[in-house]
Amino acid sequence: MYPSRFRYEAPRSLDEAIALLHERGDEAKVLAGGQSLVPLMKLRFAAPELVVDINNVGGLGYHSEDPDGTIRIGALCRHADLERSALLKARQPTMAAAAPLIADPIVRRRGTLVGSLCHADPQGDWASVVMALGGTVAARGPDGIRTIPIADFVTGPFQNTLAPDEVATEVVIPAPRGTPAGGYLKLERRVGDFATIGVAVAVELTAGTVNRAGIALTGVGGSTISATAAAAALTGHQLTAEVIASAADLAAEAAQPRTDHRGSAEYKRHMVRTFVTRILAGAETNGGAANGGAPNGSAGKAA
Repeated sequence: MYPSRFRYEAPRSLDEAIALLHERGDEAKVLAGGQSLVPLMKLRFAAPELVVDINNVGGLGYHSEDPDGTIRIGALCRHADLERSALLKARQPTMAAAAPLIADPIVRRRGTLVGSLCHADPQGDWASVVMALGGTVAARGPDGIRTIPIADFVTGPFQNTLAPDEVATEVVIPAPRGTPAGGYLKLERRVGDFATIGVAVAVELTAGTVNRAGIALTGVGGSTISATAAAAALTGHQLTAEVIASAADLAAEAAQPRTDHRGSAEYKRHMVRTFVTRILAGAETNGGAANGGAPNGSAGKAA
């Protein structure tokens, strides 16, 4: 199917892009990677009158580290850039584990982390990763820049808090307060599929004790779930078998899965528990990324 007719603009500055969005309001959509928007338009689930392509806007393709350890990812930074990133491999194990698991190589070549967050698919991987890390989204509009915690940014399935005339310009991951550890595990029916479930775990360790933890779940609710009780059960403790088991049980309780063709609700809760246990056991062992037993951290196929 072909999309409905639309006007196409490719501004060369953010100010120009914001002016176009302000002019057309809800009738306009921003295009960065296009890996979510274009299929929706072709199926006519989305029919914007104006598409504002920001790929000609300079200075948005970065991912970098501030002197204090804060990581910033620009709106045009591609999934593939993060997959190959030496910075993430060295400094941010949870993101490094997730990057190779995003969709397939074709999508990773053009799609963007910021665009994925804006799309707010409940089965999207990056929202749970950024949530576990306590990240924020920076949005720029006619009134300037505002910073939105990821927990407030994604409001529901395919819904975010951006105003019609705002552009999400970057994602900010705060500097760790200790040694970062953790990982991301994803259960998928085949490589490149949406997650049946996904689990992101990020902990920060000082002398073997967790001083900050985040656990977030993909695909087991109407939107990304922050397992706050599970994270709280880790904070202030060493990663003993008992502490890990308690956190895994609480994460499974936080999940809100439904029985469907991908598996029963009981099975999905079991996999949440298993993935949390596996990631934390790896973090306790080596203080780094925990990718599980399968290549690239994938858990393989599911029914």
